[in-house]
This record gives sequence, structure tokens and C-alpha cells, in this order.
Amino acid sequence: MANPKGEVFILKTTDRTTGIPSLLKKFDLSDYAGKQVALKANYNSADPFPASTHIDTLRILIESLKAAGAGGITMAERSGMGNTEEVLEQMGVLALSQELGFKAVVLNNVGKEDWLKVEREGTHWIKGFYLAKLFHDADKVVQTCCLKTHRFGGHFTLSMKNSVGLVAKKVPGGMYDYMWELHGSPYQRQMIAEINSNYNLDFVLMDGIKAFVTGGPEQGKLVEPNLLLASRDRVAIDAVGVAILKLHGAKGKVGEAEVFDQDQLKRAAELGFGVKSAGEIQLTPLNDESKEDAEQIMQIINAQLDIH
Repeated sequence: MANPKGEVFILKTTDRTTGIPSLLKKFDLSDYAGKQVALKANYNSADPFPASTHIDTLRILIESLKAAGAGGITMAERSGMGNTEEVLEQMGVLALSQELGFKAVVLNNVGKEDWLKVEREGTHWIKGFYLAKLFHDADKVVQTCCLKTHRFGGHFTLSMKNSVGLVAKKVPGGMYDYMWELHGSPYQRQMIAEINSNYNLDFVLMDGIKAFVTGGPEQGKLVEPNLLLASRDRVAIDAVGVAILKLHGAKGKVGEAEVFDQDQLKRAAELGFGVKSAGEIQLTPLNDESKEDAEQIMQIINAQLDIH
């Protein structure tokens, strides 16, 4: 079932149990039979959704992959605001991994051989960076992210920013702190896009039933867009996510700058691992309730086309 590049599916619902399978029908999961799947969720801290992936979202996604015959599913995480193992314990992920039979890997504990060095050339990273090898080697890579602003320089934390949890803070035996560099750099948002240009992503599921439009990533002003989204293209879904944040009153750079003038998206467009402009995005509503949202979102995205 081929979907055009830049297609984002959107569903208005508060029911993950029916909503997520409806979205996943738009992707050919039969291709996952016998394949090794690497999964990145959003467990940066032990704060409740939308700070972290809702446990029902994780459950339904993994159950769907297992029903499709996935050969093995490994979820890997490195939390930035807490001890990763404790975060996964508190959020119910470790119990779920026992129940459903998937691996939950704490990236803080893996060996140096489990990291892949990405050299600095062509990036804003002073020394390059280390990416979890699992996400380079897996047959399929799936991600689920939340919908929220980010007060520590990222501006927003959607699919691309979620990939920071795949990068080593320090590699075993090394002293250099890559997260200190990232969060202290004026190029943080460009560096986020550069992480993403170094691994493939088969699809991303965004849980926008609730969102933060101020603060973030762990707390902020809560709104309820009641939307689930999915796409093969992380740049397209992030552009749609930014438009939803704008629609619900996000201020600062998210509210002020046009969608593809946001640094993460601008750098991603330069690198070319997803859509490069507003005109390449196709937003497909999957129920009548989501049609009005889709129209309003596309008006925000297409405002840039009118300007340029």
C-alpha cells in the first residue's frame, strides 16, 4: 500500500483502542512479518502523558506489530530528565515488556560496540555524535511521539526531537558529554535534524489527544486537540504538529515563525530526508470529525506558500 511522500493521516478521536489500528491500516504491516523492529517511544521523564508516551499507545502499537508477525521488537530509550530504568519502571514499560514479550533496552547501560559513530562533517556537532546502533541495523524502525512545546531550546518536541533519546550522552570509557554540547549550542535545533538524517524511519505515530502549548517537555499548559496522526515522513508530521501547536495558541518561536522557517524543519529540508516544503504535504483526514482540523492545519502550513 504505497503512500505518497509527505502524506500525513489524521484522525479525530479520544479512543486509542480503535483510533490507532485505523491509522495503522494505512501502512502495510504485512511487510513486518519476521522482521526485527526497533521502536523509539517518548520516555524522557516519568511525567504523565503528554510528557511521556501513554501506556495504551505503546501497548496498542506493539500488539499491532506482533499481530503482523514482527520477528522481534526492541524498544530502546535514554531519558534526559531522570534515571532511564526508573522512568521505564514507573511508567509501566518494563511490566508491559514482560507481559507482551518485547525487549526494553536502557541505552545508558549498553556497551561502546552498541553505538555507531557519526562523524562531524556536514553537521553542527563539534565532535560528531554516537547513535544507538540498533536503529541503524534493524529491519524496520518505528517511532511514537507526543505533541508539545520545548522550553530548553528545542522550541518543540515532536518526532525529530524524540530522536535525541537515541544519541549517547556519554559513550562507555569516554568523558565527553554530547547532551551538554547539544543543549548549550545555539545550533541545537539544526543538530536535532542532523541526528535524523542518519537513520531511516518506516513510520511515526503521533499521539496528539493532549498537548502542551507552553513549557515542555515534562509540563506546560495543557490543551486537548483530540488527534492521532501517522506518517512515513517525520518532517511532514512535524510540520503538521507545529501547525496544530499554533492552532492551539503556542507562543514564542513556534507561534511566530512560519512552519518551514522553524529551525528544525528548515535544516531537515536542507538535508532532504523528508519533505522540503509546505507544498509537498498531503494531510488526509480519516473521519468526518477530523476534516475541519485538517483544513485549519493546512491553512497554517500553506500560509508560507502565500508569503513566498
